[in-house]
Amino acid sequence: MQTELTQPGPLLDTQGRLAQVGWSRQPLLDCNLENARFYALRFLQRFRIKRWDYYAIFTPRRFFSATIADLGYAGNVFVYTLDFANGNLYEEGLVVPLGRGISLPRNSTAGVTTFTGPKATLRFEVAEGERRVFVDWPGYHQGRGVKAEIALACPPDHESMTIVIPIGAKRFYYNRKINCLPARGYIHYGDLREDVYPHESLGSLDWGRGVWEYRSFWNWASASGFLPDGRTLGLNLGCGFGDLSRATENCVILDGRIHKLEQVRFDYQSGAYMQPWHFTDSEGRLDLTFTPFKERIARTDLGVITSEVHQLFGRYNGFARLDDGQSVEVRELLGFAEEHRACW
Repeated sequence: MQTELTQPGPLLDTQGRLAQVGWSRQPLLDCNLENARFYALRFLQRFRIKRWDYYAIFTPRRFFSATIADLGYAGNVFVYTLDFANGNLYEEGLVVPLGRGISLPRNSTAGVTTFTGPKATLRFEVAEGERRVFVDWPGYHQGRGVKAEIALACPPDHESMTIVIPIGAKRFYYNRKINCLPARGYIHYGDLREDVYPHESLGSLDWGRGVWEYRSFWNWASASGFLPDGRTLGLNLGCGFGDLSRATENCVILDGRIHKLEQVRFDYQSGAYMQPWHFTDSEGRLDLTFTPFKERIARTDLGVITSEVHQLFGRYNGFARLDDGQSVEVRELLGFAEEHRACW
């Protein structure tokens, strides 16, 4: 059974335990990480708390993503872009000791996320009815440089997938995913400038806060696109981490409304990532085949922190059944799916 949360309150009680466990259509809980209690020496806790904001934008011509993360031991700031026409993928990242220059807000509903350093400036801002992404990285990719200013429309009634789950006895994950946000602005990379228009481009946010096991694994799949009639259709699917008995992040998002799924199976061959992936759910409401056309591999090795991500870009085909029983045909929906292993 999936537990839907409807009442606001704190994330953690005074003993550092989750006050509620479940999922919600909007973020209801105050992310009071100062109440975390998993080390006897409390000053050590900041090194185990993970916080990140990951924005992704699909335009007809490219995928563009920017992230600001504080992983406790270090910060991680990275930008990558994929050109669909020629398959060129460019990525650059910065590892920031102890997260210097990084600021992330307490909750996902307000505030400004920033990184300011000698090489780059990134700023993510929550404003009335929209979320703004700014990137200025002059030396990006051998001096070609990248600059972007994008506003993502996010009206108050736009639903998102928010989960609160335990990980083991003392750890937890608080996560919000927002799909299908109409995007406007521009992306300037090297000599190329692409104007971004909301009738053809959609963005998404992965906002995460929590304390994970040192060795972690997860799968994630996401898509944001348009149906032939102009409605937006999104997917968010995930598994592999924490106790998902009371809440998964699995859902279909149609025109800004969440249609909740229970357990979803990721059927793929690890190591042969470019082969088709198959997604089915426990209630017979989802049957999708994901056909990759590009693999992104991101590896980090900082000794105590290691990470390996295989992110596949491709297209989803199949069907999804909504809460009211209506079936939606999914045809050539552009998105991604990934496998992630980390020691962090």
